[in-house]
Amino acid sequence: MVKRFLPVLILLGCSFGLVTPVRAQANQGFTFTWGEGPSGRQQLQYHLDNGTPGFMGDRYWLRLGQQKVAINRINITYPDYYNGIFDPKGIEVRVGGNSGNSFFQFRRDPGKKVELAEVSLDRDNRVIDIVPAEVIPAGTPVQVILNNVRNPNNGGMYFFNARIGSPGDIPLMRYVGTWILSIANN
Repeated sequence: MVKRFLPVLILLGCSFGLVTPVRAQANQGFTFTWGEGPSGRQQLQYHLDNGTPGFMGDRYWLRLGQQKVAINRINITYPDYYNGIFDPKGIEVRVGGNSGNSFFQFRRDPGKKVELAEVSLDRDNRVIDIVPAEVIPAGTPVQVILNNVRNPNNGGMYFFNARIGSPGDIPLMRYVGTWILSIANN
């Protein structure tokens, strides 16, 4: 009797050994906003490598997309209740690249790294200010990558706002959109 079910048990045992755990909802999905939140056009795409509370060494891929104007400054603000920690040395900007399938957001080619003239992190005012060494031309896909991020201890939804500055006589920052980051308790 046991010899009869032995192949089935072996196959079942092997199949359980091949199963790998996956985490759901660590990245952008469908987002519903109401009240004072950004509209659908103002929501920017993002990807978190980990996305769990308290995780040290996470990476945020914040996509600005293609802009109609050239960019000489990127300004990111985050809320006062976000208690994560950013590494100013781990901030980079990439241009071009192929984000892959737009539905699944696979990153096949992260693009070319842009040399940065200055990166400043003002923790009191909750502002990350990035100045590229050269102006990024209009129509170029841009993404900001925050490496070595320590996620907040509590999960939640965090609105990160993006503004860009363009070269010209009037140095005004222009609102681009908002990343609605979701850090999930698993």
